[in-house]
Amino acid sequence: MRTLARAALSAGVLWLGLMAGAARALPAAAAHADFQAHPASHDTRAVADWIVASGDNHGMPFVIIDKKAARVFVFRPDGRLRGESAALLGMARGDDSVPGIGERELSTIRPEERTTPAGRFVASLGADLGVKDVLWVDYADAISLHRVVTSKPKERRLQRLASPSIDDNRISYGCINVPARFYDTVVRPSFLKSSGIVYILPEVRSLASVFPAYGLVTRAAGAH
Repeated sequence: MRTLARAALSAGVLWLGLMAGAARALPAAAAHADFQAHPASHDTRAVADWIVASGDNHGMPFVIIDKKAARVFVFRPDGRLRGESAALLGMARGDDSVPGIGERELSTIRPEERTTPAGRFVASLGADLGVKDVLWVDYADAISLHRVVTSKPKERRLQRLASPSIDDNRISYGCINVPARFYDTVVRPSFLKSSGIVYILPEVRSLASVFPAYGLVTRAAGAH
């Protein structure tokens, strides 16, 4: 597991070095993500278009998690939507993980600390406690995208996912829960042969502060 974390860290450092160059390489006729007629928020579409146009995903599959809408969008490397789904997220609103939270026992994590962090993460499939496979988003802080947890019926997670309201989608310790079928038929196949990038959109901070390369592009576009 720690090898996976080190690999993700190295890839993240590489991205920082390429970030400004990717922004400068934005083509004059920008490409667009293909949402296959599925509805999505303005922020989700803007970030997806930036990813495709700039090549920020470096030819890997990518995922956008819209916390405000409680939805997950999984894309092929070329920007075509592979599938989208409702999701359950961290109980507390916020865009940052508490330092060291990945080393703590779940029983010690207070409700206000149960956030799903915003950011750009290099993600790979791996095992959770050696039992089930998950998509590790931020291994150091124990954030993963996985099949919905149903071991505590009182939490009504399946019902929360099926509900048309997004107000009841905040229940987890920070991980992203999706329907098992969606995980097995969309998420897992996308990452079987490759790592990928997960973009978690902020709900408190600005997009530009969370994704600096996106901010560079939008500021440049506004200057013309």
